[in-house]
Amino acid sequence: MADRGVARIIDANVNRCLEGLRVIEDAARFILDDSRITARLKKVRHDTKDAVKNLQDESELLLSRDSGKDVGAKSFTASESRRNSVDDILRANFRRVEESYRVLEEYTKLIDPPHSVCFKNLRFRTYSLEKAIFIKRGI
Repeated sequence: MADRGVARIIDANVNRCLEGLRVIEDAARFILDDSRITARLKKVRHDTKDAVKNLQDESELLLSRDSGKDVGAKSFTASESRRNSVDDILRANFRRVEESYRVLEEYTKLIDPPHSVCFKNLRFRTYSLEKAIFIKRGI
């Protein structure tokens, strides 16, 4: 594994990405009642977990975590404290997921450059899912 800082970046972004995907997946399942989109989101979430397992031993990522000393953990913006609609929640979480994939794509290049393509492909799959959900929402 690369240095501890890079491991922390990867760990934080994997967690952020998976959390965002779960929020979106639950909306597709319980609000949109769309089994096809829900299944696609679940597949992306599982493919993300697999991509990380193939990149790095999960225990190394866990050991790199230092949430108590994370200088950004206490930062909180006004936009994070309020959502006005389901669409706001979806937009925020799609941004979170897509940005996380981009970070993973970039930092993976330091560890296993060919593997970074996995995260790029997941990012583009997420763009397609975002479009499908917002078309279904009539936006």
